Amino acid sequence: MTELIRQVLVRSIDDVTIEHVPAPVAGDGELLVRTTVVGVCGSDTHAALGDHPFIDLPYRPGHEVVGVVAAAGPGVTGFGPGDRVIIEPNLYCGVCPQCRHGQYNICQELRVFGCQTSGGMADLFTIPADRVHPIPEQMSDLEAALVEPLATPVHAVRKAGDLHGRTVAILGAGPIGLLVLIAAKQAGAARIVVTDLLPGKRERALRMGADATLPADAPELAALAQDVLIGHADVVFDCVAREQSMAQAIDLVTKGGLIVVVGVGAAGTTPIRLDLVQDREIRVEGSLMYVADDFRTAISLIRSGMVDVEEIVTATYPLEDAGKAFAATLDPEQVKILVTVPSE
Repeated sequence: MTELIRQVLVRSIDDVTIEHVPAPVAGDGELLVRTTVVGVCGSDTHAALGDHPFIDLPYRPGHEVVGVVAAAGPGVTGFGPGDRVIIEPNLYCGVCPQCRHGQYNICQELRVFGCQTSGGMADLFTIPADRVHPIPEQMSDLEAALVEPLATPVHAVRKAGDLHGRTVAILGAGPIGLLVLIAAKQAGAARIVVTDLLPGKRERALRMGADATLPADAPELAALAQDVLIGHADVVFDCVAREQSMAQAIDLVTKGGLIVVVGVGAAGTTPIRLDLVQDREIRVEGSLMYVADDFRTAISLIRSGMVDVEEIVTATYPLEDAGKAFAATLDPEQVKILVTVPSE
């Protein structure tokens, strides 16, 4: 009989079920991977709520995946059964101008494993062998599960250029904002202020190294931030990506400064003060996902001990409770929620 595996299917935030589907088989150049841990991303929550601009419902999630190679398909070298791996989920064409210039994260035909394809929130999955990274022997599965989420902030910080001696504001202290904080500190930022609506998340940001935190709804947010930073911010990372946060970013950033949009914005238009962007020579730049160098940097940061797993991972659920895991992401006090798939 054909082996059946469990695969999570999301129709909505209130309709997360487990399908039983035939086990996949590794094809040419592919690995068959048995999942051990998979993260529930903010993008997953947006998608389940029906407001992600690039993920259609229903979908089969799982792009923040840690697993163990079960089998290697024909033509695969460098990986074999038993190897622990992390998935780099951007599936790119390799021939468009962006790919040829090494910017495959913005490939013209980009698809994301677990977003536009069936993902790794399952017992088993297949993926091209060039889309995985080996896990260092000393790294735990929970640490490895944070590599993909950290790679996005690493990429955003790298796009901001040299941060040594510069001042930074981070809007939003969710998982991405907190990991931007870590990446910005590692990059040498002189002072960092983090904003969030929730006191608990602001306290967590302070524990993780922010110089100060501020309520995101403070009436005089820009003036308060200037007191902390001793002037306007050289760089603002918007990890919220809504109309209000973009307006705050423009007020916070210095003339000639940079705003990096890291959060996924809602579909449609977002008003922005172009008169101020023009008059102050403000640069507004998007940041999407990562490339392999960002993954490797994220691995190094986690191995160095800069990431406190207990501060980031706030809940874990077994695969059969994936619905509860998605529901828990609606709790604003949660940071990173993981789904575990114990080995048989």
